[in-house]
Amino acid sequence: MVSGRTAVRTFGELAMTIGLVLLLFVAWETWGKAGQYQRAQDDLTHQVEQDWHRDPPPPGTAQEDEVPVAGQPMAVLHVPRLGLKLVVVEGVTLSALTKGPGHYPSSQLPGQAGNFAVAGHRSPGIFWDLDDVVEGDVVVVETRSRWFTYRVSEQKIVAPTAIEEIAPVPDRPDAEPDAARITLTTCNPKWDNYQRLVVHGVLSTVLDKANGRPAELGG
Repeated sequence: MVSGRTAVRTFGELAMTIGLVLLLFVAWETWGKAGQYQRAQDDLTHQVEQDWHRDPPPPGTAQEDEVPVAGQPMAVLHVPRLGLKLVVVEGVTLSALTKGPGHYPSSQLPGQAGNFAVAGHRSPGIFWDLDDVVEGDVVVVETRSRWFTYRVSEQKIVAPTAIEEIAPVPDRPDAEPDAARITLTTCNPKWDNYQRLVVHGVLSTVLDKANGRPAELGG
């Protein structure tokens, strides 16, 4: 017959083992996946650099007028506050978001009247510190031919069902767009997903790449 002391010791050892397994799982989910994202982003960055230099847009056209291909790079997102430079792919499927941030296909393209909406995992190297972005910060979207600089107007936390946040006019799904906007979304809080963290911004400047880089990026 197992003594009470032995049972307690066995239970304690089991609890410690389970705790260690859970800790390793959390570490992998957070930092292990960060390495996967970095490798995927490195590959996407290489692809973008090759594509944009090999296939410049014909005169009078721009990449932001082209229809994006699902799962493929469609823009580069710069968030100076966070030191982030991320390739954005088309789509918000699970497979697309394993590469980095994804563009909501139902939303507008960079610079267009409406809302360029992007989702990303709350993971290191992606949108882990998105809550540090505040009103007045800039977010720059780079396409093959232009730079679009957006000024952050709002940061807030909403329910996961608040799809009106990615409407052409956030919070007003039936309104006609009166400006070009950007919306970044991610899970909230860190380690969980029962809320959504949302950052909104409004387009402030557009710069052709032939004229250099935006001042906000050291141009």
